Amino acid sequence: MLTLGIEEEYLLLDPATGLPAARAAQVRRAAGLQPALEHGEVQRELLQAQLEVATPVCRDLEEAGGHLLRMRLALGEAARQEGCRLAACAAAPFNDRLPVPVTDTVRYRTMHTDTRLLTDEQLITGMHVHLGIPDRAAGVTVMNGLRPWLPLLIALAANSPLWQNTDTGFASWRTLVFGRWPVSGPPPVFDDAGDYDRLTTLLVESGLIRDLGQVYWHIRLSEHFPTVEIRAMDVQLRADEAVMLAGLVRALATRTLADADAERGIPPIEQEVLSAAVWHSARYGCTGTVFDPLSGRLTNPDDAVARLLDHTGPMTDSGVDRHVVPVLHRLLREGNGAARQLRRLRSAGRDGLVEMLIDQTTGV
Repeated sequence: MLTLGIEEEYLLLDPATGLPAARAAQVRRAAGLQPALEHGEVQRELLQAQLEVATPVCRDLEEAGGHLLRMRLALGEAARQEGCRLAACAAAPFNDRLPVPVTDTVRYRTMHTDTRLLTDEQLITGMHVHLGIPDRAAGVTVMNGLRPWLPLLIALAANSPLWQNTDTGFASWRTLVFGRWPVSGPPPVFDDAGDYDRLTTLLVESGLIRDLGQVYWHIRLSEHFPTVEIRAMDVQLRADEAVMLAGLVRALATRTLADADAERGIPPIEQEVLSAAVWHSARYGCTGTVFDPLSGRLTNPDDAVARLLDHTGPMTDSGVDRHVVPVLHRLLREGNGAARQLRRLRSAGRDGLVEMLIDQTTGV
């Protein structure tokens, strides 16, 4: 079974107004005093109203879920001590007239100089799943195999319908915002690891991007660890939804590697078709039709998920049965984070939405 790790990015919000709170440095210091948090688990992010956590390498989903709950609760307490709250919504729903300051590092200051408004508007947060791989060749196989499933994963994970005090009409506005970077969205199909390294090196050596850290594809190979990183999904309101998505990703990757060994698999999807399907998922989430990579057509979410589970079925274990299937079915019944945010805003107003974001983030 492939090892996995989960990274989550969070926003810091003012509990009274729901506005982004630029208190990341203070919260990070307070987090260092939390006994439940290990050194280095809380990381800085681009803007001073964002923080990131990363689980250790995990072998099963229960272990990953335990770490996420531990870190969310401890970091949430650190935020409370500093007068703000932790929120796992993938875009800041409300904003002030002044931008949130950039985090004071050389890298982030340079990004702000290069792309001022784009950086200012990067008040978005995602979740990243790292899968341990034996080598980069296997990583490219996983990248190619997961490409067709990106639209469905984005639809299930959509959790950013609100932006700058407005209902955007999109389920995942974060997907649109992140798609403005020069190397982003679905990756191309690669022949092998050498092909991947050739293209990414060319992007840097040509001066089009500053370094390999600015390869923002939805899936990429890590340059620091023996992992492939899936970064297409919005951060999740509930920790168990993050675990569910990580379990789906790992099951799909495991099936991909098994299919490669047997010289079978899903045919590649044309880049323009895949990009359009990602846009469709960002627009509608799970409220309309979703793209089914097995048929290459739009279908209803229940049927697409049933086909996904059937596809990964031979690769499932008891962890998937406990941590993926029930949560996935609950999401289809109750709606993803985007649907629940809008429903709460309409029923309870701005204050009710902020309360929900805070409560569901820390599992209250």
